[in-house]
Amino acid sequence: MQNGGRYRRVWLWAAVACIYMGCNKGGKPSGNTDPTPVPASGISYWLTTGDKNNLLSRQTTALDFATITSSLPVINVDSTQIFQPVDGFGYTLTSGSAQVINQLPAAEKNNLLNELFGSGENSLCINFLRIGIGATDLSATVYSYDDMPVGQTDPGLLQFSLSPDQAMIALLKQIVLVNPAIKLLATPWSAPAWMKDNGSSIGGSLLPAYYSVYANYFVKYVQAMQVEGLTVYAITPQNEPLHPGNNPSMYMTAAQQALFIKTHLGPAFSAAGITTKIIIYDHNCDRPDYPLDILNDAAARPYIDGSAFHLYAGNITALSQVYSAHPTKNIYFTEQYTSSTGSFSGDLSWHLKNVIIGSMRNYSRVALEWNLATDPSYGPHTSGGCDVCLGALTIGAGTVTRNVSYYIIAQASKFVKAGSVRIASDDYGNLSSAAFLRPDGKKVLIVLNEDAAAQVFNIRFKSKMLASTLPGKSVATYIW
Repeated sequence: MQNGGRYRRVWLWAAVACIYMGCNKGGKPSGNTDPTPVPASGISYWLTTGDKNNLLSRQTTALDFATITSSLPVINVDSTQIFQPVDGFGYTLTSGSAQVINQLPAAEKNNLLNELFGSGENSLCINFLRIGIGATDLSATVYSYDDMPVGQTDPGLLQFSLSPDQAMIALLKQIVLVNPAIKLLATPWSAPAWMKDNGSSIGGSLLPAYYSVYANYFVKYVQAMQVEGLTVYAITPQNEPLHPGNNPSMYMTAAQQALFIKTHLGPAFSAAGITTKIIIYDHNCDRPDYPLDILNDAAARPYIDGSAFHLYAGNITALSQVYSAHPTKNIYFTEQYTSSTGSFSGDLSWHLKNVIIGSMRNYSRVALEWNLATDPSYGPHTSGGCDVCLGALTIGAGTVTRNVSYYIIAQASKFVKAGSVRIASDDYGNLSSAAFLRPDGKKVLIVLNEDAAAQVFNIRFKSKMLASTLPGKSVATYIW
């Protein structure tokens, strides 16, 4: 998933105004006001380069739109063409992530949470998190919320408890204090082993006899989280349902997922008055037939909000394929990891093109990278879990290192506020872009230069243009 090659250093000859536009100052998100007045034609500009010489760096020289003629390539931005709304950008907060974050001293942890989730000038403004329902493969141990000794079952869910995740729940409560508007998407890696046909945390399928019990498991989960003061915005029935080799994991075909939703999970949510959204699939772009088969089921479709995707296989355009077939159903991009064996430059370029720009240009409401934090050994993880997944943060011995996916997400989350909508913008050669209209009327344009050499181009908005240069293997976010 990396783009290799040699990268040569270039100097930026056109930078921009030193005006902060991404997040509001103060303790709570306002969504509508910016901290600093903006010149009528001024544009601010934040840059991350593959050589790490600029890491989410605000530029200091003003650029203005003007009436000019130029033969440079042009990226047109058109705010009259409006596409999907945007819910946000973020990560998965695994219980392993919570474990390493919770090891920080209280003051340092508080500062980090404000940096990630706050609305201050130095914050990333993350407003969407994916969490596990029970263990993920980046948890220290395997567990569910209703584990039983081998040979025993609990069809009444009398032993159901969130206690294995109390440390993560405590951290989530701190995050909600920082950002009360954050949205939580919850996903199981497996049902409790006693509900499965192989009795194992790895692979196997949900026994039909336990479909109604498992639906009640989701109901209990959402209700128990609410008691904790945490609202679950959405769930997916299964992480990577076509990958039964992970630990934990569970195999679930499209037919099985459709049956589970239409006859058990959907009716159970309705009966309990639960408004948590049901999002299907949550796996790779190579199998758009999976969500399409479920959405084509007239009995399942009314319970479904949309479809979720990863990109370890396939092409990001699969999102548009599913959207075009069912345009009233939402699209979500929910996972992509960066590897400990990857390069900063290659991963920055690949993920910006596909996860951020690619998912947005293909109708996704969110773009989420995989794991928020790991220790220096890429753990904790289960036996057989991912041992090369590089967190956005590496935390160990009281130190916090910000890795490539920190900057991948930051180039969008810091500036594209919840409630924004995507608007039209052009790609040109090795320049890829995505543009947004914020609730406060500001426009945001993210531009990636995939080429190893600097690229000179124009941005045109409402018949006026400005010239800019992007160093090779770099990304810029423009706000005006």
